[in-house]
Amino acid sequence: MVIVLLLSASIAAVQDRPAYRNASLTPDARARDLLGRMTIQEKFWQLYMSPGDLDDSTHDYTNGSFGLQVRLPDAERRSPNADAARAQVRAHVHKINSIQRYFVERTRLGIPIIPFEEALHGLMAPGATVFPQAIGLAATWDTSIASRVAQAAARETRSRGIRQALSPVVNIATDVRWGRVEETYGEDPFMSSVFGNVFVRAFERAGVVATPKHFVANVGDGGRDSYPIDLSVRQLDELHFPPFESAIRRSGARSIMTSYNSVDGLPATQNRWLLTDMLKRDWGFTGFVISDAAATGGATVLHYTEPNTPTAARHAWNSGLDVVFQSTWPQHRNYWEAVRTGMVSQAVIDSAVLRVLRVKFQLGLFEQPFVNVDSALSINGNPAHLQLAREAAAASVVLLKNENKALPLRRASGSIAVIGTDAIEARFGGYSGPGLQPVSILDGLRSAAGSAATIRHASGPGRFSFTPAVVPDEFLVQPGGAGPGLKGEYFDNNRMAGAPRLTRVDRQVDFRWTLSSPGRGIPVDWYSARWTGSLRVPAEGVKRIGVEGNDGYRLWIDGRLILDNWRKQSYRTQLADVNLPPGNHDFRLEYFESTGNARLRLVWDHGVPDESRARIAEAVSLARTNDVVIVVAGIEEGEFRDRAKLSLPGHQEELISAVAATGKPVVVVLVGGSAITMPWLDRVNAVVMAWYPGEQGGHGVADVVFGAVNPSGRLPVTFPIEEGQLPLVYNHKPTGRGDDYLDLTGHPLFPFGFGLSYTTFEYDSLRITPDTIGSTETAQVSFTVTNTGDRAGHEVVQLYIRDVLASVARPVQELRGFQRLRLDAGERRRISIPLSAASLAFRDESGRRVVEPGAIRVMVGSSSRDIRLRGFLELRPQSR
Repeated sequence: MVIVLLLSASIAAVQDRPAYRNASLTPDARARDLLGRMTIQEKFWQLYMSPGDLDDSTHDYTNGSFGLQVRLPDAERRSPNADAARAQVRAHVHKINSIQRYFVERTRLGIPIIPFEEALHGLMAPGATVFPQAIGLAATWDTSIASRVAQAAARETRSRGIRQALSPVVNIATDVRWGRVEETYGEDPFMSSVFGNVFVRAFERAGVVATPKHFVANVGDGGRDSYPIDLSVRQLDELHFPPFESAIRRSGARSIMTSYNSVDGLPATQNRWLLTDMLKRDWGFTGFVISDAAATGGATVLHYTEPNTPTAARHAWNSGLDVVFQSTWPQHRNYWEAVRTGMVSQAVIDSAVLRVLRVKFQLGLFEQPFVNVDSALSINGNPAHLQLAREAAAASVVLLKNENKALPLRRASGSIAVIGTDAIEARFGGYSGPGLQPVSILDGLRSAAGSAATIRHASGPGRFSFTPAVVPDEFLVQPGGAGPGLKGEYFDNNRMAGAPRLTRVDRQVDFRWTLSSPGRGIPVDWYSARWTGSLRVPAEGVKRIGVEGNDGYRLWIDGRLILDNWRKQSYRTQLADVNLPPGNHDFRLEYFESTGNARLRLVWDHGVPDESRARIAEAVSLARTNDVVIVVAGIEEGEFRDRAKLSLPGHQEELISAVAATGKPVVVVLVGGSAITMPWLDRVNAVVMAWYPGEQGGHGVADVVFGAVNPSGRLPVTFPIEEGQLPLVYNHKPTGRGDDYLDLTGHPLFPFGFGLSYTTFEYDSLRITPDTIGSTETAQVSFTVTNTGDRAGHEVVQLYIRDVLASVARPVQELRGFQRLRLDAGERRRISIPLSAASLAFRDESGRRVVEPGAIRVMVGSSSRDIRLRGFLELRPQSR
């Protein structure tokens, strides 16, 4: 009887258990059952993601959440030593587990969250390994190394309980002025597809949702981030769509992030043709689409296509967006308003929620929501990952010049001068964690040289020019000495007419009103302002004071007008010579704006010397007393940090020229994520592009400089001679005339695919088998490569094609295959690269994707401009 009662109770418990708790059912069936049990509030919160935790009691998560970006406080994000790094990993895992436990155990339906984070080149968290930046991984042209890096990063990410990576960036770097080139895999869609697939496949197989971004084409005219895109369907299809489509169809990406920019007049986040027609219908994407951070409201304050945020939210969801990504919890209110009031239909909401829930079930979060701390400690930053980071760093290095075999250096090179702040900073590039054991280039060189060479360092002038500083608040005094800051009066017109609409105390004059106005009631593009008070001059006095920003403005000191720029023309920095003695001086600054997008800063020079000349002189003196000089120079870039100039910033070019004038052998190591112009190129002996080589980058660069590793990196972007050549990519279409300028060639400084080695290679015996194929067939392009030098090395063989005659203009070259191979001195090897007819398809004049019959020129070489072998492949007409 007891057994019968227990069995009956067990059966009843199973029958009472909701279907979504039954792991034997399909994720889709479980998701549909759960969806039917949810309130509208619970549905909404599955469509809202933001950074956050449970520490703020005003943030109500009782209805659940899509997911959170869980981070340690800034004070805990550094890893000063191995023990601290382990403590940070432990704290991070405990925090994620505790947050997950709240959602699983204390919300009504127990729906787990998807903890998410950036993982562009390693998890962006303390205690995680930092690998070379994405552009450096592309520079390896080695999918094996990239795959191992992605697998290691995915393991570290998964072990923390993070189940979505907001990576990779598969946008095409069509203009090297763009500040985010470093995050990409370069300028070629085929290459970006290959490396994007490597990343996505590794993360998805590890149980972490990959999120290729940004959909689509978020670099526009002038290399500016998130500029509007007005491209034909053909150009989108040929250049910008392939990495996204490939990541979905071939590698199973379960999330896509939209871009900030507009596409053909519509914000990408609200573009139905992109998100529903193309992505979900044509490509069959079954995952969920998320916005970029705060992008949904951009339609209101940036693109001006929506009257308010709830309306923008309605159109975004109706167009195919699934999840709104915002930067804070309180911002949810505008989006909840659109759902609460019925602006978004129940069917649209249910469709989006179903996509999210389906992935949560696929991830196994309902069965295994927590992770093991000990496992995370053993995986994150382990020695094998650090060794892989070093291997990848060395493989990413591109040797751009090596006159008279200046490199590699012998370890017993006597004395070496290493110059530059980048030699000691160990910069990682954007979206990086702090690393576990960052090795600077100087430390790497010293470790490699050991006692065989003496290495001395001088900082040089650094990457920044001397600029006036923003006047700090402690030197600004309100009228009547009421306290620090200035009295700010704001008018809702650009003439300071009438009474101020807004009066407040501004601690500093350091404003950037790009997306908003100075305050409530002030138009975003039609206002004026006046700041009054006193300027407290320190003991050393003030030599110059002025304004940096949009005009017009005028400035009075002690009742005297010292700057009068009361007109709208440009952005500039203007300084007046004043030589103010210590003490308080009456102050007044007036400003007007008539178009918006304003920036304004009060700056001064109060005696801080410009030390750049002295630092250059110090570096030159050091160079003269050493046998070899290594100058490590770098650039500034990043998200929303696009470059108008591609030259080395600050006084670094002057430094290189001055050091080269000593007559000593000079090696320049460049740190950065994009192209650099080099007017000093002919004055130095060797140039090495190190990119942002990760936390083991110092060892990797030293391995190449001293010859332990033969350089094998190749450029994934084209380096121009001058900015005036831009945009400059290898795979452009034929021109109607020529490529050259009146005063400059149209050819690059260094072409796509370029890179030198310490050895030499020869190609011969090209065969294309068969030499005629149908539209569904594949040919093999085979050839022989021989290492004709005296040492082992890696060669990167590259396969390009060109359609000899097509119905629409086709690129002059297109990459269709590559392979990195190692050959011993004198070794000869036969290589075969497949070339399918399907990979040669394009949109014809009517917009259909076709494989047109005719001849295809097949080119094999060591770069896009160093073609060694050429043949032809014939495409047969389709039989009817």
